[in-house]
Amino acid sequence: MWDEEKNSYWMLPGYLDGIMQAGGCPVILPLSDDEQLISQLAVQLDGFLFTGGPDVAPSLYNEKMSENCGRPFEPRDAMESKLFKILLDLDKPVLGICRGIQLFNAMLGGNLYQDIPAEYSRSVLHAQAPPYDLPAHRVNISNGTPLEELLKTDSIRVNSYHHQAIKDLSSELKAMAASEDGLVEAAYMPGKKYIWAVQWHPEFSLNEGSSRELFNSFVGACDVK
Repeated sequence: MWDEEKNSYWMLPGYLDGIMQAGGCPVILPLSDDEQLISQLAVQLDGFLFTGGPDVAPSLYNEKMSENCGRPFEPRDAMESKLFKILLDLDKPVLGICRGIQLFNAMLGGNLYQDIPAEYSRSVLHAQAPPYDLPAHRVNISNGTPLEELLKTDSIRVNSYHHQAIKDLSSELKAMAASEDGLVEAAYMPGKKYIWAVQWHPEFSLNEGSSRELFNSFVGACDVK
C-alpha cells in the first residue's frame, strides 16, 4: 500500500500472517519497474501474492477513467503488470486478492466495473464497514472447480470490501465462485500450475477455515520446503 503523505509503502499484517501460518516466508517486493530486477525476483522467489490496493488504471483494459473510478497508482500498475507477464511465462504460483483478481482480469483481456454502485444493479453488500473479519454476503462456488475441490462445499460466507469488480471475465480465466447478485468472486487460469484469485479478503479473516485453506493452497503450490 502506498502512503503519499509519508512517501512510504506498507503491508497489512494479515497477508504476511496468512503466508507464515501456511508455512511460507513472506517477502515484500521493492516498488520498481526495472524489468531486470523484476525478472530476477520472479526467478528467485517461489510464489507471488498480489494484494488489495488502489483501483487498477482503466488504461490497462483500454477504457477511459470514469468520474467514479479511484485514483490509480501508476508505479504499482507498471510494476505488477510487468511482474505478472513474467510469472505467466515462468508458470510460477500466483494468488490475487481483491485488486489482484481485477488486475489479472485486466492483464488477460477482461475489463472491470469502475464503480459497482454506479454501473451494476446489486442486491448484496460489496463494501462493508469495519470490522472486516465479519462475513458480509455469501458466494456460490461452481461445481467441479479447484476451489470446490479445496473447500469441499458449494458456498461460503465472505467479507467484502471493494467498489470495483470484474465486468467481462477474460477468456483465459474460468470463474470459480460468484456473489448472489452475479459478480465473479473467484477465478483461476486453466493450464497453469496455480493462478488463482478471489475478490474477498481472506487476510482479514484468518480465523475462518476457508481463509486458512486458501493460504495453505497457495503456499503448498509454491513447494516451500
